[in-house]
Amino acid sequence: MNALPVPNIELRDGNLIPQFGLGVFKVEAEETEGVVAKALEAGYRHIDTAAVYGNEAEVGRAIAASGIPRDELFVTTKLWNSDHGDPRAAFDASLEKLGLEKLDLYLVHWPVPRRGTAVRAWRGLVEIVGAGLVDSIGVSNFEIEHLRALIDETGVVPAVNQIELHPLHQRRELRAFCAEYDIAIESWGPLAQGKSDLFELPEVAEAAAAHAKTPAQVVLRWHLQHGFIVFPKSTRRKRLVENAEIFDFRLSDDEVARIDALDEQRAFGADPRTFEG
Repeated sequence: MNALPVPNIELRDGNLIPQFGLGVFKVEAEETEGVVAKALEAGYRHIDTAAVYGNEAEVGRAIAASGIPRDELFVTTKLWNSDHGDPRAAFDASLEKLGLEKLDLYLVHWPVPRRGTAVRAWRGLVEIVGAGLVDSIGVSNFEIEHLRALIDETGVVPAVNQIELHPLHQRRELRAFCAEYDIAIESWGPLAQGKSDLFELPEVAEAAAAHAKTPAQVVLRWHLQHGFIVFPKSTRRKRLVENAEIFDFRLSDDEVARIDALDEQRAFGADPRTFEG
């Protein structure tokens, strides 16, 4: 049960985060414990969940059963939109479900700008990290104006921003803003959620053939080489292992540039400016 050779990224607060892990978005609760157990057996050590996924307890059971020392694991969960008014209560509930005494990363899941609650939620996370219950805090699905509001109102810059990001939707302006403030980027939907012909495009397919890798492995490698933190979802052991076999090759500068040129600014997920959950 050796850990995968995953590089760490140093966050702006000095904490380290593994650059690759498992996401359990849309993994049914009854499947989650088994999926996480298989991932941990395959060497994964970074698990990303959320309160709204409804599978925190199952993630926690798999972690407890694994016998892996807590300090070798990195666990993230997220504050749901309806809980912005009392982040501490929501955090405590998540911690209890996960069966953990502390989290590595806690995120505000969506900005829900029409409600105007994000700054209040963020202040709550600042208090939680101040209490020593989580190492790092960040956000998910925040656009530039949402990030500016948090920073201007509180003076506390998120450690990460988890956003929909893949070769067809590369978020260049938002990434540049995050780079200016040293906010690490986490990619969700890194493979475009299987909703496109991304894997058939010659820029991806030809790189896959050149390296004797799958198109999915090439896209995940593209994320890594851009410095993004990535956690593809899979429920099958074979795919979990395959997704992780991306540390033994490197795309050339030309291959990266060709995939960079695929950007269509095409999102497949909800719009953070209007989504309320």
